[in-house]
Parts: sequence; C-alpha cells; structure tokens
Amino acid sequence: MLPHWMRIWTKEWLLHPRNLLLLIVVNGGGTIYGYMWYSNQLNQVAADKPAWYLPFVPDSPTASLFLTVALIGLLWLPPAGRKPVSSAIWALIEAFAVVTLFKYGIWAVTMIVAGGLQGDSLNWQHYMLIVSHLGMAVEALLYAKFFTYRWSSLLVVTIWSLWNDGMDYMTGIFPYLPTVLHDNLNEIAWFTVLLGLIGVALAAWLRKGNKQLEARS
Repeated sequence: MLPHWMRIWTKEWLLHPRNLLLLIVVNGGGTIYGYMWYSNQLNQVAADKPAWYLPFVPDSPTASLFLTVALIGLLWLPPAGRKPVSSAIWALIEAFAVVTLFKYGIWAVTMIVAGGLQGDSLNWQHYMLIVSHLGMAVEALLYAKFFTYRWSSLLVVTIWSLWNDGMDYMTGIFPYLPTVLHDNLNEIAWFTVLLGLIGVALAAWLRKGNKQLEARS
C-alpha cells in the first residue's frame, strides 16, 4: 500500500472529483488574480496600441485559464463522452494548457530568481509567485497524461507560442520585468522562445504515454 503522501501521484487521486474541483477553484482564483495583476499593463496597451494586441499581454493567467477549463472538462465531460467536433476543441484547450503552463510557470520563476541575483529586492509576493508558478508547471506534468490533445493541436499551440513571443519582444508588450533585467531583453526573448519549444516537445513526449489516445490516432 502506498504511503499517503505518494497517493497524490496516482490516477485515482488526481482524477478524484473532490480534488479536481479543488484545483478548479484554486486555478480559477489564480486566473482572476493574474488578470487583475495585469490590469495596469492591459490598460496601457489598450491606450497605446491596437485592441488586437490585448490577448497577447497576459501570459500566466491565460495559461491557468486553459487549465481551469481543461479540468472542468475532465470533471464534467470526460473524453469518452465527447463528440468529434467538441473533442477537437477540448484537445486544443488541453494542448494550450500543458504547453503554456510549463512555459510561463518556469519563465516566471526564472525571471524572479534572475532579478534577485542581480540585486532586485524580493518580498513575500515574489516568493508566493515562485510557489504558484512552480505549481503551474507541476500541474502540466501531472495532468498531461489524462488529456487527449493531438499533433494538430500541438502545431497550433507552437504557432501561437512563437507568435506571442514575437508580439511580446518585438512590440514591447512583454510582462513587467525587474529593472535590473532590462539590459538582458535579447537573452530573455530567446530564453522564452526556447522554453515554449521545450514545452511543446515535453507535451509531445507526454502524449506518447497516453495509450488510449495512441490507440485512437
């Protein structure tokens, strides 16, 4: 019998309705907080740039939003009950969730730590963000095996990820960074692109472990 602390890695624990509901509430709340955190930047972009720039501004809250919706699907509309058209939509949502959760979870932690190492003053909020964004990356790894995203879904997410990075660093709408990191924007841009590609590769590798999906493909 597994020790209690190891049960959180099992399918039975991860897909238990109570735990899914808890994660939906936590990620939903984090999504709302994240969009509030981006509110100043969203207002600034809305005032200075075309409206279609706005979806490219908030990164982490959009990632957690995709996960929240994907978890709702697991809880109330499991893959076996989905119709072909809705299955394709859910697959796209799930692919976005896995790739962007990993990408922006690791990105945020790296930027906070890098800023601290270069002299930025860290407070309790920074440490809260480190924990929450590491949790995002872990959730991506834990739930990818239960999702039904496809190669076509990953292709769409790859294009979006690269386009989003281009928008961020070519038009200047990247997330607020510590001032001490502004001299490293070029390196940060390439690091962000690389993280996105790693996220896609990781999602593709995790997809191979989904035997049910492989049997249907």
